[in-house]
Amino acid sequence: MKRKLRFNHTKKISYCPYWGDGKKERGTMQKKTTIIGCGDIGLRVSSLYRKENQLVRGFVRSRESLDKCLHKQIEAYQFDMDFQSSKTLAVEKHDLYYFAPPPVSGDKDRRLQKFLEQLSTIPRKIVLISTTGVYGDCAAEWIDETQQAKPKADRAKRRFHAEQSLQAWSSDNKVAWVILRVPGIYALDRLPLARIKKGTPMVRGEEAGWTNRIHADDLAMIAKAVMQDPNADGQIYNACDGNPSVMTHYFDQVADYANLPRPPKITMAEAEKQLSSGILSYLKESRKISNRKLLQELKITLKYPDLMSCLGTYSKK
Repeated sequence: MKRKLRFNHTKKISYCPYWGDGKKERGTMQKKTTIIGCGDIGLRVSSLYRKENQLVRGFVRSRESLDKCLHKQIEAYQFDMDFQSSKTLAVEKHDLYYFAPPPVSGDKDRRLQKFLEQLSTIPRKIVLISTTGVYGDCAAEWIDETQQAKPKADRAKRRFHAEQSLQAWSSDNKVAWVILRVPGIYALDRLPLARIKKGTPMVRGEEAGWTNRIHADDLAMIAKAVMQDPNADGQIYNACDGNPSVMTHYFDQVADYANLPRPPKITMAEAEKQLSSGILSYLKESRKISNRKLLQELKITLKYPDLMSCLGTYSKK
């Protein structure tokens, strides 16, 4: 019998038990898995566990996200880390995925820092999603995990602070950890079609920086793989497909396969007057990220090793 949890989402959690020392279902001992920030990637990770008849508990901030979890028959709780304490969470020896975003301003992730400091029980292992933005602007050079982090944008500084907080806390509490440095995430339902349909211009290719991607399904598979691999402890992995391109070409390829006009091209000088500061910060940084360590150490095969692997599927629909 499938479990579906419903509750008064306006009520704060006083204590959140989780299957005691393990719940037997269909003759197997259930692993204890918790996802903090169970959005799109969390749902995809949950789906992988469900295929193995494993239960997952998710925590989300919004009612909309809660409803999506419940629709997928995932045990879910609405939990606002800015106002509620993680002291109430029972995560003893859990596999804990931390996918919650950092605050929208500042250069530090006090949200994660507070979450870790207030935990009253200790998980077995934590997998954290960070960003390849922590490397800063690397021009057209290929870089791997040995590259020194030099975040420039505030959003990247927040992610790097989260990495440092996790490593320090895990060292003090003897908890296994893995950090996934993630670039742009895409999928068939995450393509920038609205932007392309709107005709928003893009910087011409010769002035645009190199960008990197990972398909959402591959990211979910990677997250689960590093969680379950006993050798993946105290490691940082670049979770990308290893096939970067300039952002201009990315938008052109998406437009072509969706049978839409390509975005009009403008100079960087024109972009500074017409485009948002958010997109400009991406355009002004350039990185070519290697995923060699990921593929060699985890022995995984990506379902979508490049953008065309996904867009070819899209074009057939």
